[in-house]
Amino acid sequence: QVQLEESGGGLVQPGESLTLSCTATGTDFNIYHLDWYRRNLKNQRELVARIGDGSDTIYGDSVKGRFTASRDDGKNSVYLQMNRLQPEDTGVYYCKGTPRSAWRAVRPDVWGQGTRVTVSS
Repeated sequence: QVQLEESGGGLVQPGESLTLSCTATGTDFNIYHLDWYRRNLKNQRELVARIGDGSDTIYGDSVKGRFTASRDDGKNSVYLQMNRLQPEDTGVYYCKGTPRSAWRAVRPDVWGQGTRVTVSS
């Protein structure tokens, strides 16, 4: 079973960029779909990016065109490149692993502990 750990959060000014990383420990990384979520200032959990196989990554409407998610199976990691950050992007960003269908009955969803992003001037 994997454990997920996010890193890369911090304080940035509006318009700046930041890259988040989520690294998995364990041997089952490849059986998981990986998503990025955030808990925003209203304490709402939002889907930021659902990383698909190939090029079919889905983005939340508020981040389309600004954020890019990627996955590197060789490094057991996923990334979130965030450009043109806005104050509304402030929140705690989480990495979530969802087992692929063949494994869903025997593996639970996995969440990281989160990394805080603050966008403020």
